[in-house]
Amino acid sequence: MNPHILAAVFAAVFMGTIGAIAVYADVSAETVTFYRLFIGAVLMGCFLLFTGQKDKIVIWPGIKVLVTGAFLASFVVFYVMALTYTSMANAVMLLYLAPVTASVVAHFFMGERLSGLSATLIGVALFGFAMMMEFNFNLTGRKEESIGLFYALCAMMCYAAFILTNRLIHDRVHVLTRSGYQMLAGALCVLPFMLQQGDSIGAEHWGWLVAAGVVPGFLAIMLAVVALKALPAATFGTLAYLEPITVVALAWFLFDQSLNTLQISGSALIIVAGIIQAVLSARSSRYAEAEQALGAG
Repeated sequence: MNPHILAAVFAAVFMGTIGAIAVYADVSAETVTFYRLFIGAVLMGCFLLFTGQKDKIVIWPGIKVLVTGAFLASFVVFYVMALTYTSMANAVMLLYLAPVTASVVAHFFMGERLSGLSATLIGVALFGFAMMMEFNFNLTGRKEESIGLFYALCAMMCYAAFILTNRLIHDRVHVLTRSGYQMLAGALCVLPFMLQQGDSIGAEHWGWLVAAGVVPGFLAIMLAVVALKALPAATFGTLAYLEPITVVALAWFLFDQSLNTLQISGSALIIVAGIIQAVLSARSSRYAEAEQALGAG
């Protein structure tokens, strides 16, 4: 198999482990998020330092990078909190409506017009989530489920904001610099809330917290960067949808959170709509770059 495709696959799978790690860590969402981001940032800094890329550490990344770090921390915290009240499948599928939400916001406020096909795909993704909910939106008497979906909705909105603000960052900021500072800024944002929780962290917790920083933190980002250097955006965007598949699979095998046929079909609709949207976005970017090149010529 192409090593860059393999890197993208592992990046998505590693990113999808955060839910299971958070459950096993058995500490607050704020604590899991802090150590995931802080350890990830430290490892990224060490990697850049020991590979002779010190120049990528010492530059000022810009305020936009730090703002995206806050959104990064927020969506991770809300996602982990959602797992306490609802299933991993519901949480991750609602989270993965973020690209759809970002597309709608970009349509109205950033001049990125939606085509008829894109609008149809948004409808398909929303219908898929309705299938995930088994078309039952009456949350009366389902207090925990409603709380979980609320937190998942907050995570989705923060993830959409993370996607949109990342588009505003100048290309001169290298992706490794961007990732490292985003994780560091996110860790610092969540630190006061973690201290407020006053979690008692024992030996049984440290292994999972370190795993959170190494696997879905540093390794997932590093492998994604390696993959993005060689793969077309559409290919990478397609493979990224292995993350929600990983989450659903882990929930099924580790926590017996099985899905019925209707829910599986809904998950498939969300994933397929997301993949097609990723391909369309990549094509639009290529067309825009080609037009800019012609204009410059």
